Amino acid sequence: MFLPFFQTLRTCGIPVSLREYLSFLDGMKAGLVTYDPEGFYYLARTALVKDERQLDRFDRAFAESFGGLEQIDPGEVLEALELPEDWLRKLAEGHLSPEERAEIEAMGGFDKLMEALKARLKEQKERHQGGNKWIGTAGTSPFGAYGYNPEGVRIGQDGSRHRRAVKVWDRREFRNLDDSVELGTRNIKVALKRLRRWARDGAREELDLDGTIRATADRGYLDVRTRPERHNAVKVLLFLDVGGSMDDHIRVVEELFSAARAEFKHLEHYYFHNCLYEGVWRNNRRRWDRVTPTWEVLRTYGPDYKCIFVGDASMSPYEIAFAGGANEHWNAEPGQVWLERARAQWPDHLWINPVPEQHWQYTQSIAMIREIFEDRMVPMTLDGIERGMKSLG
Repeated sequence: MFLPFFQTLRTCGIPVSLREYLSFLDGMKAGLVTYDPEGFYYLARTALVKDERQLDRFDRAFAESFGGLEQIDPGEVLEALELPEDWLRKLAEGHLSPEERAEIEAMGGFDKLMEALKARLKEQKERHQGGNKWIGTAGTSPFGAYGYNPEGVRIGQDGSRHRRAVKVWDRREFRNLDDSVELGTRNIKVALKRLRRWARDGAREELDLDGTIRATADRGYLDVRTRPERHNAVKVLLFLDVGGSMDDHIRVVEELFSAARAEFKHLEHYYFHNCLYEGVWRNNRRRWDRVTPTWEVLRTYGPDYKCIFVGDASMSPYEIAFAGGANEHWNAEPGQVWLERARAQWPDHLWINPVPEQHWQYTQSIAMIREIFEDRMVPMTLDGIERGMKSLG
């Protein structure tokens, strides 16, 4: 019965294998979850998802496969399913106090409870709100939703007041983990961690836990050891395209910049517009009177820096290929010349493009930049950033 679910997972891009599917079936056969949609969701997610980047896809596949379960008529379920009394008793023992269990026994036991439920389902023909007899919501009847009764059976409710059966797959809390969507600051930091190269320097110290354990074991008393704090020794030079068509991507570029500043101790950044030319700047408010010659940047930062360009690469092809092609000033040399000089100075280089990768083929200038960078261009997604960090590492 779960084969369509398995096929939906594969269709949604989740690389679930037969081994994982069989493990999921083994969990169901072992009775790890019984009559518990929330538990079933977590069991399926644990068994079938290997990577947190696929959690949002799993939620969508789960909702597509089982989203109609809450619409099933409860009377039909009870007719088709006999709830075992021993299961109900074990559930009661775990969740009910002795006084509450005594109230159930006063009704005549669990058999009477389930018979009463079936009888009321047959009697009731419309929705009921409140009260203490009919099956409805916000009441004290043993049956229904959004109410409370110690021996109650919850029916037809998409969220429990006591958080016991909420439709967690509809929350989609993992949207920003999907490796096919644009990144948030947290996820960019996760991707940038791949470029870490730790080194110990400076006088600031941190606890050396392993050294403390060894020294304490050797000496027979607590011997706290410290060591110089570790820092990420990777040096990054960031060139950020601003203005024009990049205005549409301000938010995600700001997130990338914020994540990079938090992640790298040695980070230098400059701004440019559309393509790299003879001048760059650090402050966009002073871009005309505080310009740094690009030659100076080339001479200042050695080839040990990782050079990352961030821009949509969307411009007139003339801005790349011809002198005088820039749209804001007269450039004595084509942008391509400056890009090639940058690539020669910093062998570890990369271009990150916020334009979705499937749209690159429709813009000639993107194709030209990709060719200049020998295809070292990645989209600004979790998967794209990780591929880029791997190529730089």
